[in-house]
Amino acid sequence: MLFKNLYIENAAEAMDIRVTDGKFEKIAANLEALPGEEVVDCGGKLALPPVIESHVHLDTCLTAGRPRWNMSGTLFEGIQCWEEYKPFLTKQEVKDRVNKAIRMQASNGIQHVRTHVDINDPKLTAMEALLELRDEVKDFMDIQIVAFPQYGILSYPKGKELLEDALKMGADAAGAIPHFEFTREYSVESLNICFELAQKYNKLIDVHCDEIDDEASRGLETVATRAYETGMRDMVTASHTTAMHSYNNAYVIRLMRILKMSGMNFVANPCVNVHLGGRADTYPKRRSMTRVKELTAEGINVSFGYDDIFDPWNPLGNGNMRDPVFMGLYAGHMLGYDEICNSYKFVTTNAARTLHLGDAYGIKEGNAANFVVFDAKNWYDALNYDVSVLYSYRNGKLVAETKPKETTVHY
Repeated sequence: MLFKNLYIENAAEAMDIRVTDGKFEKIAANLEALPGEEVVDCGGKLALPPVIESHVHLDTCLTAGRPRWNMSGTLFEGIQCWEEYKPFLTKQEVKDRVNKAIRMQASNGIQHVRTHVDINDPKLTAMEALLELRDEVKDFMDIQIVAFPQYGILSYPKGKELLEDALKMGADAAGAIPHFEFTREYSVESLNICFELAQKYNKLIDVHCDEIDDEASRGLETVATRAYETGMRDMVTASHTTAMHSYNNAYVIRLMRILKMSGMNFVANPCVNVHLGGRADTYPKRRSMTRVKELTAEGINVSFGYDDIFDPWNPLGNGNMRDPVFMGLYAGHMLGYDEICNSYKFVTTNAARTLHLGDAYGIKEGNAANFVVFDAKNWYDALNYDVSVLYSYRNGKLVAETKPKETTVHY
């Protein structure tokens, strides 16, 4: 199959892509069609590697308002609403909701998802459901599962045992939530346990770290130090880190040293971070998004996640990763022209590093033919006009397509 007239990752020149046996065989300008070869003329549209969702909670998706709405808009009321929903969980109920959500994601060009799954449940119902679903949808979606202790590892009965059980079951990464542990001592020890178990079972790590406006919440320095000392480095991710928004600059200057040395990844969730944060403030109100601009300037890998899709923490959401990119640029003061043009990397190449996908990801000869085509010539226009993903291909097979919109103004 030959795809013609594509601008790959904002390139100045249109290129053609030949796909053979599900792989990128040749990428060059003005390729001639072979006898009998199917040709798709993409008409000068933007091609990107598959979109990646690097932080979402699929187990909670599509539950907003059930059994009640989060009226305060706080993280903590959201946790309580979710706890009230848990008695209704069954494996099939979780799978039905998640199946709907991942098809929404697929329609938006997403082919890789890292989902955090609550394991503070003695039955591990949602974990069982997601592990089954991971295999069922592997032809069109890669799902990476983080064992997430919503109430903590040490502050929840048998939290350590549940985390270990989830890793034994097949979760891809160990999680922690140090800012929600009862004490600072529990916070540090919970991270030690997380790293210990991840190394024992050869898993990645993704920590819900300092998701709070309290500038005294400093789990990040421990995560970074453990990533450095254990040598796990880019196998480790710190998600949220919203307290960093409130850290004093003198502390951040010192902190940046170990953050760079650690080689770890960061995930910001701009839409939900801005929505949940600053709730204890009168005025001025904090944005409560981590220091994306500063981290990026220091060469530290940052990707964006949606975090929540129509659930107790976010009453909106359709899984379109354009939303967190758009919000992140505004909230992070990153609206310079080059910053806008390169912002697709927060949900593609940067996110691939977060998920530890390696060289197998990307539009390169020899790689699996996984790519998406946007209804625009470049990412600037794709973002600005909120265009559709026209095609999403995986191993050279069409996963999803959208017909171009047509609007007429009659004046």
